[in-house]
Amino acid sequence: MHPPLSHATAVEVLRLADSDEPAVRALLARYGLSLQRIESGAIPGSFWGDEEAGIIGHTVYARGDTPLHSLLHEAGHLIVLPAERRSAVHTDATDSIEEEDATCYLQIVLADELPGVGRARLMSDMDAWGYSFRLGSTRAWFEQDAENARQWLIERQLLNTEGQLRQPLLIAES
Repeated sequence: MHPPLSHATAVEVLRLADSDEPAVRALLARYGLSLQRIESGAIPGSFWGDEEAGIIGHTVYARGDTPLHSLLHEAGHLIVLPAERRSAVHTDATDSIEEEDATCYLQIVLADELPGVGRARLMSDMDAWGYSFRLGSTRAWFEQDAENARQWLIERQLLNTEGQLRQPLLIAES
């Protein structure tokens, strides 16, 4: 669902530099993750390259120009993984369609936790970036076609039955 597109021309999306970075760090810390800001050059652990976020172990890597949706997506990959699998992650978190769907759903819910972001803006940014969903938009997928992803997250106690984030149990780093 995440596009392998090169964004040579700037796409108007929220970027890490536009966000409340302490709030982003605090959100990741709730799940035992950290944010490593890269000032320039290649982003370690980035699957797509360019300005896309990367993941290695319990760390999300990003530059100021990294889209916030990318950062939340990669963090979501780590959040949905059992703690014992996180430390082995380098660049590519999963081949599971179910985990990928859950990650897309979770990144949207996580956006509500960040001041000035929220799910509506994040879904708009995902569409602008080129995420592809069979119903034509991120919002249509989220509202009409993502029950399997929502249920997957509920079963793993990441969301409550109303689809809201549950307070995570702090996960000790390995």
